[in-house]
Amino acid sequence: MKSYISVLALMLACAACNNEPAGTTASNKVPDPIPTEKKTEVARKNILFYGNSLTAAYQLSPEQGFTALIQNKIDSLGLPYTCVNAGLSGETTADGVSRIDWVLQQPAHIFVLELGGNDALRGLPLAETKKNLQTIIDKVKAKYPDCKIVIAGMMAPPNLGSYATDFRKIFPALARKNQAALIPFLLDGVGGIPSLNLADGIHPNVEGQKIVAVTVWKTLQPLL
Repeated sequence: MKSYISVLALMLACAACNNEPAGTTASNKVPDPIPTEKKTEVARKNILFYGNSLTAAYQLSPEQGFTALIQNKIDSLGLPYTCVNAGLSGETTADGVSRIDWVLQQPAHIFVLELGGNDALRGLPLAETKKNLQTIIDKVKAKYPDCKIVIAGMMAPPNLGSYATDFRKIFPALARKNQAALIPFLLDGVGGIPSLNLADGIHPNVEGQKIVAVTVWKTLQPLL
């Protein structure tokens, strides 16, 4: 009798094992897949800096200029923007008009206009300077209607009297007319300070460029 009971118990145990769903033992159970988020690539946008030797970082290496420093800041924040340095030493506003169509072959989502300083140094007519700057802005808007415009204000040497006063007024007037963001004075805190400029007293040195980058960033950041 005891032998019969043992055999019956063994049969019941085997039946229970056979009724267990396949694939549920600890040795062969496959864990549920962990859901993963799909990463979408964010399209990068261009910030086009269009100017003269100040933008081109005259006599400095490219990575020391304020445009490169701003790129470093943008990268540190993980923002999808690429700074394009289209600065050319010696450029006047008339020169800017002559090459703007070529520069605009690349997309521009934010356009930083830094021209006029060389006009002032040469004492060029104010009306022509203003007209040329407006022409550049018009061309940018025509090519890229959604592009945001930033105008970098400049100052003429104070010894030029009323010319210097009227020159400074050009930039805020253009900003108002075109609903553009304004950098009141690009060289704020740098212009006229020997320790922050090269020997020519006009172009920022490495330390000066750092200050210019901070000045530009204050106006640029809200547009990003």
